[in-house]
Amino acid sequence: MAITAESVRFGYRGTEVIRGASFAVPEGAITCLLGRNGSGKTTLIRLVNGILRPQSGSIRIGDLDVLQSPRPAVARQVAFVPQEHQGVFPYGVEELVVMGRNPHLGLIARPGAADREAARAAMETVGIAHLAERDYMEISGGERQLVLIARALTQETPYLLMDEPTSHLDFTNQHAIMSIVRRITRERGVGVLVAMHDPNLALAFADRVIMLREGRVFRAGPAAEVMTPENLQTLYEMPIDVVGLPDGRRLILTEER
Repeated sequence: MAITAESVRFGYRGTEVIRGASFAVPEGAITCLLGRNGSGKTTLIRLVNGILRPQSGSIRIGDLDVLQSPRPAVARQVAFVPQEHQGVFPYGVEELVVMGRNPHLGLIARPGAADREAARAAMETVGIAHLAERDYMEISGGERQLVLIARALTQETPYLLMDEPTSHLDFTNQHAIMSIVRRITRERGVGVLVAMHDPNLALAFADRVIMLREGRVFRAGPAAEVMTPENLQTLYEMPIDVVGLPDGRRLILTEER
């Protein structure tokens, strides 16, 4: 099963933002959306999630047509992890994580023992079980992001959609979060579509890359093949080099003008 988009177009107030985008996101891999601010990364995530509806084109998750399906059906296939959750009410961590079970419950049903067990298992997976009784708004930014990932895992979907999940975090937490995401893809076979600002994070963790340029898919494919100096220079409109390190890793550097 894969997420597939064909010739998707979308605009706000007459301004086209996504211009005929076609791409695929496989299971069991991290697919990274790269592009400059305003290139359409967040909009594309919202389209795949069914929050926005394209003016034309199609988006499917396996056999499920996102545009023709009710929200609960889509939410059983893709779980969304935002940049940061601005809590209004003082939810406890476990209380917030168990909300991931909502797509599997009826309109008036309350989470049962099995739902709470799924939430605890997700917290164990991302290493935050010790925070279960804490107030969500009183823990650190890195911990809050792990709570949101745990909530998404509790949804038990084959795909995670992540909108710049490391943008507010320091270097250590950025790599810790992405290491956990990579482990989840390997152990659970979950497919991840993640929008990122930092191409070096994508180079370190992505299996596949989709480059968005002015709402169009500029390049897409395996990260090692797509993330070349030429493609990156065109994408970011600046001098860029990709250097190899002794241990086989690669690093993206900007060149002096």
